Amino acid sequence: MQEFAETCEKAARVGGAVLHAWRGRFATREKGPSDLVTDADLDSQRTIAALLLSAFPDHQFIGEEAEVSEEGLREFCWIVDPLDGTTNYVHGIPHYSTSVALVRHKKLLVGSIYDPCRDECFTAVAGAGAYLNGRPLNSSKVKDLRNALVSASFPANSVEAMPRIDEFLRVLPACQSLQRTGSAALNLAYVAAGRYDAYWASDLKPWDAAAGALLVQEAGGVITDDAGNSFDVWRPKLIAAANAELHTEFHNVIRSL
Repeated sequence: MQEFAETCEKAARVGGAVLHAWRGRFATREKGPSDLVTDADLDSQRTIAALLLSAFPDHQFIGEEAEVSEEGLREFCWIVDPLDGTTNYVHGIPHYSTSVALVRHKKLLVGSIYDPCRDECFTAVAGAGAYLNGRPLNSSKVKDLRNALVSASFPANSVEAMPRIDEFLRVLPACQSLQRTGSAALNLAYVAAGRYDAYWASDLKPWDAAAGALLVQEAGGVITDDAGNSFDVWRPKLIAAANAELHTEFHNVIRSL
């Protein structure tokens, strides 16, 4: 596990360094409506994959820019988002990250999220806690949604007539403040760090949430799927909160009719 964790953090930092080096000189294209990809994404993913697979050649690699099916996965699988927060990155907003996690079947083993703008590396090891640049992390003690700072993610091609908008309108008056920052990975890392008290999303991919989910769990928070069941990294519709009491209230508001 120590070797996994050290390699995971190294990969996240190296990927983030690639993003930093590409600033101001990358080309951008659309994968779909409002869904961007840059030269930096692709270079970061290539660099991370080379590092991980040279260290663990028998492992499998899944990255955002080269999707593979869940069918036929190997025992150990690295799940990587080389650039989480692409729209922020393209517009020069310093809020994006690289996310790297290792899964054994459905069990999260290690995860790292690196923010190159702040030189912050959030790392978690199953059963051994969560850390920010080596310092232990703990989720917040806020138990009342009225006192909670909440974050949300919405799909790139959001439209007015969708359930996520209804959820947003229910949560907005129920919490202290609600933000949409553009990086699912950092949202989860911030819940683990006690900066956010809760976060929810229903349109993520495994690479968006894998490392962050482990961070929340290891920092003392609670993360489930959107129905309140156990979190599934391969189907990451999620509700995360700093503690069980807040999670219960938050889930009830989101799912209320």
